[in-house]
Amino acid sequence: MSWVLDLQGVTVRRGTTTILDALDWQVEEGERWIVLGPNGAGKTTLMQIASTRMHPTSGTAQILGETLGKVDVFELRPRVGLASAALAEQIPAGELVRDVVVTAAYGVTGRWNEQYEDLDVARAAQLLRAFQVDTLAERTYGTLSEGERKRVQIARALMTDPELLILDEPGAGLDLGGREELVGALSELADDPASPVLVLVTHHVEEIPPGFTHMLLLGPHGKVQAAGKLEDVLTSENLSAAFGVNLLVAHGGGRWLARAARPATAGAGRH
Repeated sequence: MSWVLDLQGVTVRRGTTTILDALDWQVEEGERWIVLGPNGAGKTTLMQIASTRMHPTSGTAQILGETLGKVDVFELRPRVGLASAALAEQIPAGELVRDVVVTAAYGVTGRWNEQYEDLDVARAAQLLRAFQVDTLAERTYGTLSEGERKRVQIARALMTDPELLILDEPGAGLDLGGREELVGALSELADDPASPVLVLVTHHVEEIPPGFTHMLLLGPHGKVQAAGKLEDVLTSENLSAAFGVNLLVAHGGGRWLARAARPATAGAGRH
């Protein structure tokens, strides 16, 4: 089988610190994955490998049928869309929103003297409409709200029509309204059969959009706690083990919720 992602024994070390520890992970066509885990679990490092920005210390990483270390990553990279905080920091505040998106065609941030075809400009406009930020096209990126920036970043990540789209904590920094708007947009993306394979990284169960099918749950020190179908992985037992806290997981109305399982206190229920 040709996997979209096939990671075998992937380990990343920095000095004496192990960030990812012999991680195995396979992703197939048509799947929509959530990557969840506590701080320090190696989620962002894993996404750096999956997006061809980093090589593992040991193990093998195959991305879209190509093996890191045996392929020109600059040819492979346009096939993988990425929206992350690190990439967002490279976008100039004075850049027009339409240029933030269209410059992804050349893999750059900050328009200079590149010449874009009419098809590129039309695709950027289409993506801005799809994420309901087309009215902001002539605004500068720095004037947008955090929620608007997140939508523009996702539109940019889709500019090259990637086969794999990686969204590294797109909900970070959003207020409740912005988070819910983003969850709705990502749910629509997940439900679209024309969308690429999706991988969404989050710290929070409440940010999981309806339509996502699988989960990779990381525990401390970059170990896999569980991986597979979302409903099989996202259990109270697995989540408690990964986060080191006694947690209860609930599901309703297409959304997930997790909270601490607090023991009953003396006098509970008295008035």
